[in-house]
Amino acid sequence: MTDRKDELAANLAKVERRIAAACAAAGRKREEVTLIVVTKTYPASDVRLLSGLGVRHVAENRDQDAAPKAAECSDLPLSWHFVGQLQTNKVRSVVGYADVVQSVDRSRLVTALSKEAGRAGRELGCLLQVALDAGERERGERGGVAPAGIEELADLVARAPGLRLDGLMTVAPLTGEYAGRQRAAFERLMDLSTDLRRAHPAANMVSAGMSADLEEAVAAGATHVRVGTAVLGVRAGLG
Repeated sequence: MTDRKDELAANLAKVERRIAAACAAAGRKREEVTLIVVTKTYPASDVRLLSGLGVRHVAENRDQDAAPKAAECSDLPLSWHFVGQLQTNKVRSVVGYADVVQSVDRSRLVTALSKEAGRAGRELGCLLQVALDAGERERGERGGVAPAGIEELADLVARAPGLRLDGLMTVAPLTGEYAGRQRAAFERLMDLSTDLRRAHPAANMVSAGMSADLEEAVAAGATHVRVGTAVLGVRAGLG
């Protein structure tokens, strides 16, 4: 376990240096960017080690893995982010442990989240997942609402009891005009965030960038980066 803790500490230090350098290059303060460690496929023991190393935000993308892990780590001072595509039949479970759902992309999901947040007596942070590979009114290949649908969905979240509209999230698209152009994709997301904040000033969170492209996200203005592999190592298989 000591070896694993040392490995995680070394990896965290490397990621921290990357974020700090990216912030410096962009003329931003380091505290403007929050690191979220994506712990999917890794055990609760790693989450516990990360917490001991100062990590305060972790993310998961599959409820069947996240729910027991979050329960096992419920004594830790962590904020849990759900970042995967979320089916409505998993909403009750996810609302039980998630502090933020970063993958809100359709009205039916908003209704389900609001209902369960009310039942649980919780306020749940919501990010709209933006699909930059989607057509005008379509969803993206990996989920997400098209840019044209942001305003309507944002208003729905803002009005929904138990939900808090926190901002926007995207994953760099694999197809379409932004494929292979992460910086341009993240800059587009920032433009959409600016538009959103005109109507919803508090929705200022922008979640973008992962292990391979966090520098581009920081340069574009992201407030949160989601890093998994660079901290925890290459996953054996995602199943």
